[in-house]
Amino acid sequence: MIWLTWHFHAVGALAGYGVTAVVCVFWRLALQEPPAGDGAEALQTNYLRDVAATVFLAAWVPLFGAFGVLLVYPTDGSVRVFCLMIGVVCSDSGGYFVGVLFGKHPMVPSISPNKSWEGLAGSLFFGITATTLTATLLTHKPVWIGLLLGLTIVATATLGDLVESQIKRDLGIKDMGRILPGHGGLMDRLDGTLPSAVATWTVLTLLG
Repeated sequence: MIWLTWHFHAVGALAGYGVTAVVCVFWRLALQEPPAGDGAEALQTNYLRDVAATVFLAAWVPLFGAFGVLLVYPTDGSVRVFCLMIGVVCSDSGGYFVGVLFGKHPMVPSISPNKSWEGLAGSLFFGITATTLTATLLTHKPVWIGLLLGLTIVATATLGDLVESQIKRDLGIKDMGRILPGHGGLMDRLDGTLPSAVATWTVLTLLG
């Protein structure tokens, strides 16, 4: 998917994703009749679960990541990537510090007990402010584009974090990996960035 963006841009990424989904559906179907033995019954009864998980994973990592790569190709690509990263970092950092200092009202305690409405307010303030300044001063976009971009980055970064928290709860695990000890794994650093890359590309390309 990512490689296809080089020549075919967003169409290539979406086509790669579509082919991946089709191959997944039929490949998993071919495993419906495995040799007798351990795991045979599970393969025959978990078709929908396995396909859904694979298609979801293909969208969340390579497809969303491809939109991050698409930000690089324009002449001001480095600035567009900076808009994405500064928005995500300021959203996460602002939410964390405001939540630690003033957080009293849990937002979604069943999914992420540490997230509070006060923290969300911090994410909105710092994320939108940083993104608006970056978009207007460095990419010379109108202020309303910067505001919209900041709002969408904060929304997708926050929801991305909640989605991964829910996935970890479903899987019964605390961390997504051991590459970054103390950070919950590499995906904990990317859970908000990947969907925010889609939002950033959409706003800056279709509206900017």
